[in-house]
Amino acid sequence: MESRGGDAEPAGGRRVLVVGGGIAGLAAAQRLCGHPAFPHLRVLEATARAGGRIRSERSFGGVVEVGAHWIHGPSQGNPVFQLAAKYGLLGEQELSEENQQVETGGHPGLPSACYASSGASVSLQLVAEMASLFHRLIDQTREFLHCTETPVPSVGEYLKREIRQHAAGWTGDEDAKKLKLAVLNTFFNVECCVSGTHSMDLVALAPFGEYSVLPGLDCTFPGGYQGLTNRMVASLPEDVMVFNKPVKTIHWEGSFQEAGLPGETFPVLVECEDGSHFAAHHVIVTVPLGFLKERLDTFFDPPLPTEKAEAIRKIGFGTNNKIFLEFEEPFWEPDCQIIQVVWEDSSPLEDAAPSLRDAWFKKLIGFFVLPAFESAHVLCGFIAGLESEFMETLSDEEVLLSLTQVLRRVTAADSVRGGSHTPDVLLHDARGSAVRLEGSRPPAGSVGPAGAAAQAQAVAPCLLCPCAREPGPSFPLTDFSLAR
Repeated sequence: MESRGGDAEPAGGRRVLVVGGGIAGLAAAQRLCGHPAFPHLRVLEATARAGGRIRSERSFGGVVEVGAHWIHGPSQGNPVFQLAAKYGLLGEQELSEENQQVETGGHPGLPSACYASSGASVSLQLVAEMASLFHRLIDQTREFLHCTETPVPSVGEYLKREIRQHAAGWTGDEDAKKLKLAVLNTFFNVECCVSGTHSMDLVALAPFGEYSVLPGLDCTFPGGYQGLTNRMVASLPEDVMVFNKPVKTIHWEGSFQEAGLPGETFPVLVECEDGSHFAAHHVIVTVPLGFLKERLDTFFDPPLPTEKAEAIRKIGFGTNNKIFLEFEEPFWEPDCQIIQVVWEDSSPLEDAAPSLRDAWFKKLIGFFVLPAFESAHVLCGFIAGLESEFMETLSDEEVLLSLTQVLRRVTAADSVRGGSHTPDVLLHDARGSAVRLEGSRPPAGSVGPAGAAAQAQAVAPCLLCPCAREPGPSFPLTDFSLAR
């Protein structure tokens, strides 16, 4: 198939190239593989591995999902769930009818512990009350899908209008009302992560209901999400995947020939960065939207039709980041699953715009407790929007120190557990790269001098590209999050 240095393939049948070895490209290859009309199939993947944003790492003794995290709505209407069940990647509980029938409304679970910025614990009953209100209002926003007119343009404006009306009827002192609004503001931040946006004011109300919410209790892969894409790759013939082949330009609407196949022409020629070429009858492009935006002017020759190019330029998406913090000992209870942080000076009804440097961490929705590893206890934090983008400009040392200060501040009065509230390590790349506080326990496999100073030290360089963002206008955190 490859015209420069590659072996020529026999004539006959249609040649298909899939550009991109993420789950979309693998799914396309699976569907086409073995079809008699397409005997010549190749998947060109720019990196040395398949899976794209799905990436499970085990360098610290257990599974860390650098990318996709959960199956949302794991029931029969979910193709990811169907594949996971087919390959035997889920446990009995995840596969049970009971789990598949749970109606969550697409809303994330409630926290197991909630801390206020003052250091006090927030009543979980209050959190549940505000969550019920917020989720009820979110469900209402989906009802405008087929309406010719909406009362306000955006989801955020609708939510704030309704909350303002509810707040007018609240009883109690002003501090209690402010705390309720602060808790609601945290749920706004959660919804920003779910919708992949900086603000719900940027999400249009009319089409918000287009996102289908499936039943099922969100679940994870016990052996790692990447087990799914690994099995998909294993189902393909060995010669289908071509790794380390970043594509430079897709030449289409042409008439191209190969030296090994005289007299046969192909309408598409895919040119790779290393100078190799692949001729084909059809090309399926599954690269990320961000990549298309960046390379739109050079990736297609001739350029795409105006309407398609404009669609790519105009479609927007937000930025979600994951932050992994490792602790030598947990400060949370053994059954804790989600830790929420509420900033008492925040309110969804106020358009405060503090300096990002001083307040970026206030956009954090909290931390998910990952299953304990052999000797590591890890929290996974999520953050979206401009604050998430600003965090990418900071050094890993700055991020670690900021979050250390946050955790010390919000858990100051908590003596439930004996573990330190100071994270030892910021896992910004689970392949072994980490940043730790000097003098703390080094991460497994790392090297670096010890010391007593309470300052951060880089153990290894960051290997993740912060610009690799994915769209997520309607999807939960799952598919479009980044590891710091």
